[in-house]
Amino acid sequence: MALDFSSLQNAISQLEKSLKFTHSPAAEMDGELFEQLRNSVIQCFEFTYELSHKMLRRYLEETAASPDEADFSTFQNLIRTGNEKGLLRSDWLRWRVYRQARTDSSHTYDVDKAEAVYAIAPEFLEEAKYLYARLMERSSLV
Repeated sequence: MALDFSSLQNAISQLEKSLKFTHSPAAEMDGELFEQLRNSVIQCFEFTYELSHKMLRRYLEETAASPDEADFSTFQNLIRTGNEKGLLRSDWLRWRVYRQARTDSSHTYDVDKAEAVYAIAPEFLEEAKYLYARLMERSSLV
């Protein structure tokens, strides 16, 4: 069964657009507009993060030689396996930072936490693009 990665592609596109808009002249001149656009980046980061690890899990489960090989009982195992298979740009330590940013963004609204998530979003965008590209390459080989 071919996996559909279009939702991940759409999420990446939305995150990329949101980041671009925060650097627009209008956003740079209007603090309130920037704040709203930053919130959009945070929401797009959350969605892209969720889809990234779910698509990674689905792909690894689909391509595993046996059910034992697809033992992703922990998030850490999932990321380590994805990294070992060359699907991820970053290692478990970096993904732990992304995971914490996702947790911080969803449980409370705090300006400092919002800024921290906003600051990590461009780096995560590159991670998600890398994952998407690897998934597309590999799925065309299956």
